Amino acid sequence: MSKKQVPIHALAAYLPDNCCDEVLEELHRYKVHLTITRHRQSILGDYRHAFKDKAHRISVNGNLNKFSFLITLLHELAHLHTFEKYGNRVSPHGIEWKSFFSEILSVFVKKKIFPTDIESALNKTLKNPAASSCGDEQLLRVLRNYDAKKENHFLVEQLPIGTKFVIKGNRKFIKESKVRSRYKCLEIDTKKYYLFHGLYEVQILENSPE
Repeated sequence: MSKKQVPIHALAAYLPDNCCDEVLEELHRYKVHLTITRHRQSILGDYRHAFKDKAHRISVNGNLNKFSFLITLLHELAHLHTFEKYGNRVSPHGIEWKSFFSEILSVFVKKKIFPTDIESALNKTLKNPAASSCGDEQLLRVLRNYDAKKENHFLVEQLPIGTKFVIKGNRKFIKESKVRSRYKCLEIDTKKYYLFHGLYEVQILENSPE
């Protein structure tokens, strides 16, 4: 996985306006080693606690829009705060982490950094934060409105039944049916079935129905 350490002066390019100083203060205070990664489908960010001669380490996907980047970074900083106070004695996404995430996130919400639609979704998130950065479906839908548009990139839920699509690794599928909140899709080469989240991003293969 390709990573790069972020020069402190360059971090502002990844963040919304009027929040860089507060973020830098947190990173300096805990001597965080921040890296930015290429796109990861399953996670948006990651935290590794300080150990022996290693500092706290946080990674965030570099392809996120600025609002998603900030929220993901705060998610990981909440893990740092939780570890600093409780070590490994509590659940990674238990009430302690939820309390820290709500606390740190509310600071930035009150600064009116976010557009009104994101702020509204975040106010609901503050009541009970999702364990995964990808887990708050309503918030993810709103944040997608601020992503850069990419040609031939669609969500699984947007595809008509029978559409052929491809994912990372050139794996090809056919969308078949909805099973509760997921979509049942047949992998063309292996003839095995997989369930996809509706917000999973894919590319349509040629000669598929639109």
